[in-house]
Amino acid sequence: MSLTLHLPYLEPWDWQQFHRHFALRLLPGVESLGERRYSRSVRVGTLHGWIRIEPVAGAPVLALTLCDSLLPAAESLGARVRRMFDLDADPQVITAHLGRDPVLAPLLAASPGLRVPAAYDPFEQAVRAVVGQQVSVKAAVTITRRLVERLGEPLPAAPDGVHLLFPSAEALAGATLDNIGMPAKRLAALQHLAEAVAAGRLQLDIAAGADELVRQLCRLPGIGPWTAEYIALRGFGAADAFPSADLGLLKAPLWGTEPPSANALAARAEAWRPWRAYAAVHIWQDYATRMPG
Repeated sequence: MSLTLHLPYLEPWDWQQFHRHFALRLLPGVESLGERRYSRSVRVGTLHGWIRIEPVAGAPVLALTLCDSLLPAAESLGARVRRMFDLDADPQVITAHLGRDPVLAPLLAASPGLRVPAAYDPFEQAVRAVVGQQVSVKAAVTITRRLVERLGEPLPAAPDGVHLLFPSAEALAGATLDNIGMPAKRLAALQHLAEAVAAGRLQLDIAAGADELVRQLCRLPGIGPWTAEYIALRGFGAADAFPSADLGLLKAPLWGTEPPSANALAARAEAWRPWRAYAAVHIWQDYATRMPG
């Protein structure tokens, strides 16, 4: 038994943007990706199971299928998937605002439907962000995959490719992670984060605003503004999160031969509020499409 929900959105919206995003970061065992389908294992409180998301041909709708164990959480899962795929954004409003900047305007005209892909689980995204400090996306996925293989819980009766649950904060906090492939300081930062979440000292939510979450994250050892802003952006789809020190933002070809400093970019981005995350997504795409490799 399963249930399929239909989640509408305002066009334009591009499935291929999300396909590229997930393909680059895919965690085997937790996630599975087909040409027109994304599946993953999930927890909702004490419930666990799997979900599948597919675009509906010819309609501005995503189809969300839940396994039977998750039916009691259908409403909350629908909200989470809407956030993951940024289905509540109004692209016309965002484009009109950001298009005032002459550097961003051509990017917006070329890709008016770009959204802010977000994680299903903020803790999972926080782990990915800490693991990804100062390494490539590919290297970060490799290390995170090792964490999943060591600490992930089996998910019975799941479809192929989504047979593991991402490790809980409790499991990660108490684990021995020798030879996982991370420097000692970064590994310590990761386990401090997990301990804070497991003990309830850190609430990974944006109920008090993304800026407050960023401040709380920056109080943890080994987590600076870039990591904290990136967690807000990717963990929650926070529309105004902006990691101004990100190398992809600073070195994007659109800046020409004189890339800005992090401080200069942060100052320029003030005019992009409250949609700075969307500006970041467009700049990252510029970097990805014009900088091979």
